[in-house]
Amino acid sequence: MATTPGTPRLLRAMNDRAALDLLLSQGPLSRTTLGNLTGLSKPTASQLLARLEAARLVRPSGTTAGRPGPNAQLYEINGGIAYVGGLDVTPTRIRAAIADLAGNVVGHYELATPGRSAKGTVDRVVKAIEGAAGEAGLSRERLHRVSIGTPGGFDPTTGRLRYATHLPGWHAPHLLEELAAAIAVPLEVENDVNLAAIAEQRVGHAREHDNFVLLWGEEGIGAAIVINGRLHRGATGGAGEVAFLPLPGTPLVRNVGRNNAGGFQELAGGEPVLELAREHGLKARTPEAAIAIALQTEGAGDAVLNEFAHRLAVGLAAIVAVVDPELIVLAGGVITAGGERLRGLVQDELADLAVPRPQLLMTAISTDPVLSGALQSALSTTRDEVFDTAGPPIT
Repeated sequence: MATTPGTPRLLRAMNDRAALDLLLSQGPLSRTTLGNLTGLSKPTASQLLARLEAARLVRPSGTTAGRPGPNAQLYEINGGIAYVGGLDVTPTRIRAAIADLAGNVVGHYELATPGRSAKGTVDRVVKAIEGAAGEAGLSRERLHRVSIGTPGGFDPTTGRLRYATHLPGWHAPHLLEELAAAIAVPLEVENDVNLAAIAEQRVGHAREHDNFVLLWGEEGIGAAIVINGRLHRGATGGAGEVAFLPLPGTPLVRNVGRNNAGGFQELAGGEPVLELAREHGLKARTPEAAIAIALQTEGAGDAVLNEFAHRLAVGLAAIVAVVDPELIVLAGGVITAGGERLRGLVQDELADLAVPRPQLLMTAISTDPVLSGALQSALSTTRDEVFDTAGPPIT
């Protein structure tokens, strides 16, 4: 089978990318350290750094003062060469952030949207982006890419949002085109739980796992499925919409698309958790608070936690039987409120209900996982473009 020989330019680009990835994960680094990590000679490493500095991809960052031997120049990624935006959209607010190419978050903005009408969605998105960019001292035009996370998912066959009837204003037939035109930078829209999984994959517990499931528990139950390192979205964007999963212990719900309800949601969603707490005499305003109170209450609290863990394990057993992941990550405010105690209870219960025994961990992303995933997704694509030194330079 014929292969394409590596040209000097292609080989240089491959070395450049390896060095840039090391600077992202381990930087700042000296020329000697970078050469040792990449296997390049000192002269080649020096030429590489000079080339990347001339392209404005790296910049000097202090020296190795305080270490044995002569001081050495350190280099780091030049984060200011490109910026990305991320948004986390819920029915009550839009949260936006801006990150530089190195992954440093440089701007935040939150726009409350309670009781809003279906009109004005595009204007609200633009306002949130411009608010975050303004805090970073940037104009919207400086952004290289924007990633938006929403409940449900956009069906690639129609371009319309599905599985999220509770998000008014996001179901218009030409919304994606209108958003792209208004934002005027490359745009991607992704399911919010999928973005939480991307955050876990890039900077969390799943960095070394190619096959994992993230179970999300807040007002709604959802999941993200990663197979061979790639998100599995399904034919209509509905992979992971496990709220509709029929399970023992709940009535069979028909016409689930119209009712926006199903077995797992009726078993372990936010409202059922509140009802479970009330049945045991625990009063709370939110599902998260109910679980937090259960942790501090002997007797009744133990019963709530045991039952909630059982319900989660029942749903996970069905998922595990189909996907057989290496790892399950538990995420979302209601589930993470239970902490390690809830995780242990779910692990024990799942061991009795499923043949595979995947590792079970609480999420490593404790703050804004959806927003973090949106930024990581936008950064991944942007870095592929900006770090491509075999192509035309970024202006």
